[in-house]
Amino acid sequence: MQRDVSSCNTYNYGDAHYWDARYVQDALSFDWYQRYSSLRPFVRSFVPTSSRVLMVGCGNSLMSEDMVKDGYEDIMNVDISSVAIEMMQTKYASVPQLKFMQMDVRDMSYFEDDSFDTVIDKGTLDSLMCGNDASLSASRMLGEVSRLIKPGGTYFLITYGDPKVRMPHLNPSAYNWKISLYIIPRPGFRKAGDCSSSSSKSCLEAIPLTSEGMLPHDYVLEDPDSHFIYICNKTDEEGGAKIPPYPLMEDVL
Repeated sequence: MQRDVSSCNTYNYGDAHYWDARYVQDALSFDWYQRYSSLRPFVRSFVPTSSRVLMVGCGNSLMSEDMVKDGYEDIMNVDISSVAIEMMQTKYASVPQLKFMQMDVRDMSYFEDDSFDTVIDKGTLDSLMCGNDASLSASRMLGEVSRLIKPGGTYFLITYGDPKVRMPHLNPSAYNWKISLYIIPRPGFRKAGDCSSSSSKSCLEAIPLTSEGMLPHDYVLEDPDSHFIYICNKTDEEGGAKIPPYPLMEDVL
């Protein structure tokens, strides 16, 4: 469970100073990996619009704004960068469904246990995996995420990390997560059978994993730079997890 060296550059993405400087230099909205339009079938299937949502590492993304436009009622956004949070507080001052706080995801003790129905992470765990003390940072963040999610709630992780590098972090029994995996091509990738094709819903089918939580040995990614969506459902007190049937409902497309 080491730092994601192969996918990182020389920047320390886990450091607030880096992000403050970046947002001062470039204040334009930016979405990591995927826009909401691509993620909507998954979000609408796993996250009811009445959910209390925590968006970790919100940056200056349009994701939360787009979710509010789609009917979501309560989204708390946190980011380590005070520059980003001040920008977003000003931008969305008249949108009561959106709240913003400067916060390090490795210590979210401001919130009580079981405070949220859903935690959405689009690249924040990846940022920590590119920083110093990556494994410790990831463990601290995921421990906080697990603490904050209500029983039956969901950690919705969008990442570049395949199961070989993400499952060791997501699988500790203390989290009580039942995990399903979806794979989505990067934006702009075009190949027969991808999510851009109206004749195929293959991206909306959960990937069958091995007993160790890995991809089958003969599984081939259509797009080698695909993004992975881990749906981590927190087991409720009765030992069951509230996960919808598969494949995902097509009426949310």
